[in-house]
Amino acid sequence: MDRRSIIKNAGIAGILAAGAAPAVHAQAAIRWRLASSFPKALDTIHGAADTFARVVKNMTGGKFEVSVHAPGEIMPAFGVVDGVQQGSVEIAHTAPYYFFGKDETFALGTAIPFGLNSRQMTAWMYEGNGMKLMREFYAKYNMINFPGGNTGAQMGGWFRKEIKSVKDLKGLKFRVGGFAGKVLDRLGVIPQNIPGGDIYPALEKGTIDAAEWVGPYDDLKLGFNKVAPFYYYPGFWEGGPQLDFFINDKAFNALSPEYKAIVEAACAQAHSDMQAKYDARNPAALKQLVGSGAKLREFPKDVMAASFKAAMELYEEVSAKNENWKKVYTDYSKFRADSNLWFRFTEAKFDSFMQAQKL
Repeated sequence: MDRRSIIKNAGIAGILAAGAAPAVHAQAAIRWRLASSFPKALDTIHGAADTFARVVKNMTGGKFEVSVHAPGEIMPAFGVVDGVQQGSVEIAHTAPYYFFGKDETFALGTAIPFGLNSRQMTAWMYEGNGMKLMREFYAKYNMINFPGGNTGAQMGGWFRKEIKSVKDLKGLKFRVGGFAGKVLDRLGVIPQNIPGGDIYPALEKGTIDAAEWVGPYDDLKLGFNKVAPFYYYPGFWEGGPQLDFFINDKAFNALSPEYKAIVEAACAQAHSDMQAKYDARNPAALKQLVGSGAKLREFPKDVMAASFKAAMELYEEVSAKNENWKKVYTDYSKFRADSNLWFRFTEAKFDSFMQAQKL
């Protein structure tokens, strides 16, 4: 197959796979600023923004450069949506569910308790109606989104005291991200929404009683095991949390077709790269944490059951009052049901068998 046929038939993914560089015509130099919600020390989650910037620069021969800024350099971690909406920065890398206070629908862009796992989330976004529906919603904020990574299912967090039943949650000050706080609040938890870089001092000083972030690799870096001994699983509120690149719509629409394709390809690479890193690095980190004294605990069944019940009730209530949420969640929940039926006979059974074997 000649080079022109590859370019015609394969699209940007095919071009990259074939090793052929896209034809980027002479264009004016472009400089964007990217505001991240994640500290630089977390090379996995913050690193997705660095991956995006590097790919864009390399694919344009340095003509399109993106400078990446950690929280506090340009704006606070939770100020990035306002920054993109207002055009203060062209792009942000963040977790949409941080902004559910603006509208609960933001949570569906990342994760909700007992929602989709990472593969299901990617499938809903790219092959279901997820991207279409979320973009219709984000347009209200002058933004377009591209998936920007996924951590995979997360751990349930670090606790100062053991959780033996749902009663032990009452009055617990728990740093928990996104929409999970609205569910756990119904069980007596006092949710705290704290940026990643501020969690350790809050846990160390006793300002909070428990905290969750992502999983072993990041948690080891952040040192949570030094101030809270009990490490719970699973993070049922984050079965497949997706990060996003939010781009100001005017800035994106001003790009040439070639540059738009490059931005899309760079986002896709950052998206797949993040979970690969977490899946590769979490096992060794978990062994190290347990070796240093972390006490692994599974959430009691009554905690899981009560949380599931509270979540389903909450989703019905939000659907009754928020049309944005209802439109997206109706499609999301149908996709979840169909996907879980399939995974029940394949992924779940295969995984449960393999994990019981002595390899």
